Amino acid sequence: MIKEIKEKPMNELPLMETQEGIVLFYPNIPKNASQAVTEVLSTRWIGQGPKVDEFEKRFQAKFTDPCTCIAVGSGTDALHLAYILAGLEEGDEVIAPVFTCTATNIPFLYMGVKIVFADVDENLNIDVNHVASLITPKTKAIVCVHYGGLPCDMSTLWALGKEHHIAIIEDAAHAIGAKYQGQYIGSQSDFTIFSFQAIKHITTGDGGMLVIKDRSLIEKAKRIRWFGIDRSSKQKGIWENDITEVGYKYQMNDIAASIGLAGLAEFDDHLAHRQKLYKLYCNLLENTPGIRIIGKNYTDREHAAWLLTAEVDDRERLIVHLRNHSIESAQVHYRNDRYSIFGGRVEGKFPKMDAIEERYIVLPLHAKVTEANVESIAEVLKKGW
Repeated sequence: MIKEIKEKPMNELPLMETQEGIVLFYPNIPKNASQAVTEVLSTRWIGQGPKVDEFEKRFQAKFTDPCTCIAVGSGTDALHLAYILAGLEEGDEVIAPVFTCTATNIPFLYMGVKIVFADVDENLNIDVNHVASLITPKTKAIVCVHYGGLPCDMSTLWALGKEHHIAIIEDAAHAIGAKYQGQYIGSQSDFTIFSFQAIKHITTGDGGMLVIKDRSLIEKAKRIRWFGIDRSSKQKGIWENDITEVGYKYQMNDIAASIGLAGLAEFDDHLAHRQKLYKLYCNLLENTPGIRIIGKNYTDREHAAWLLTAEVDDRERLIVHLRNHSIESAQVHYRNDRYSIFGGRVEGKFPKMDAIEERYIVLPLHAKVTEANVESIAEVLKKGW
């Protein structure tokens, strides 16, 4: 029996093993993944090849048309490329959420770009009103994160981008399949990125997708994805082609893309399962004292249900209560200004983040979670803690 949590400020417990109960995360491996990988391993191409091209085309047709897809090695790779293509340079300012995976903001440190953090709203998404107050003549981009899979208030962000002539970049690592005003996330902003990291809706082991609205940037994106080399010219035997810009080794490979294609084929069923569980949590926990499900009851946007996050009373006690019933929970992401690399925390600067910092918790929601599991978790919560 667990009695207390001694580690602070994260207030979490060691990872739970699958045999111990209902774990927080579990990879969604499509049933045809092994066969898809085996087929690739018997071909000439295991690096970047025809499967990458096919994955890009199918993902674009499913989610992002008319915007163009560029597959890369991680969501972080996609973010870095988006920031480069947006024209961000050393000394520029970018407005970004204080609450997100550090991957959203670390690439700015590579580039010498000044991060101006914005507070959260009631859904742990970026507070668009705070964003509006932070824009200066030095602001060159606004980055938003669709936390947990719930789209941000994009209409306001797009209006700000248009008014101030600055790029809007969507970090949709959590939000594959989410919709805003009936349109898929990834089909409208200047840049959008998706993640295929191990526990995302679609996994490629690790991987990402950069989505670009301006078609004139596509060839540059392909070059800087691969050392700055015009790969199509090189493969035609034109070895004299020059390298005129610094590039990176950010490409996806065909092994990863084959897993992604298998996941894409099953995506609709997987998304429906997660959304069903999310709604079940909401229904079962309605009016339960001490807990509020974050991100529910929106009619203009469709939640991708990657995370089930709740605002709760006495989080430390609840984490222990859940673990004592063999249920894993955690915070998952943290305010970025708690880390020294981002300059450290200034008390009172982000009042909404301050108010919820010790009150949010993530509950199990993934392919292996069943409706019976959710019912069991809800019963444990209804007993109180």
